[in-house]
Amino acid sequence: MLKFTTVAALTLGFVPLAACTTMNDATGDVAASTSTVGGATMYPSRTIVENAANSSDHTTLVAAVQAAGLVETLSGPGPFTVFAPTNAAFAKLPAGTVDTLLQPANLQSLQSVLTYHVVPGRVTASELLAMIEAGGGQAQLTTVQGGTLTASVMGGRVMLTDAAGGMAHVTQADVMQSNGVIHVTDGVSLPG
Repeated sequence: MLKFTTVAALTLGFVPLAACTTMNDATGDVAASTSTVGGATMYPSRTIVENAANSSDHTTLVAAVQAAGLVETLSGPGPFTVFAPTNAAFAKLPAGTVDTLLQPANLQSLQSVLTYHVVPGRVTASELLAMIEAGGGQAQLTTVQGGTLTASVMGGRVMLTDAAGGMAHVTQADVMQSNGVIHVTDGVSLPG
């Protein structure tokens, strides 16, 4: 059985409390608790798309969301939980995969891959860990795409296993958004 009170900080790559501050951005947003992702401050008062667009680590993801026509959806009220692969995660895919997915002829495939990273509702790190514990070491997450991601704890971190058997680890958790939460991952999950 997992001891979440002692494992949680290691398991989900929590940002130290000192990294969370109250601040104003240039537009006057006041953030009760902010995180930094890809060198950019993530404001809980902004949407998933507004924040992700500022992360230098998520330019590939943002370009893909735009190409897939999902900006409006992920800017909507949600809430959504997004497992957000970094640019480095996309770079691990076989050569040419991202370029192929971004072609207009492959719109449905791109949408399928992207919505496979989205779970309805706001699933925080502590909730995910509780789900894993309640599931005997695994939690089955039904994605917006309709497939299943399996969450477990491996090597002190939350791991997502996709339908194809690929693995991605959560490297930063609980990046709160006005319409959900982002958990940064080091791999792209594929629906199979």
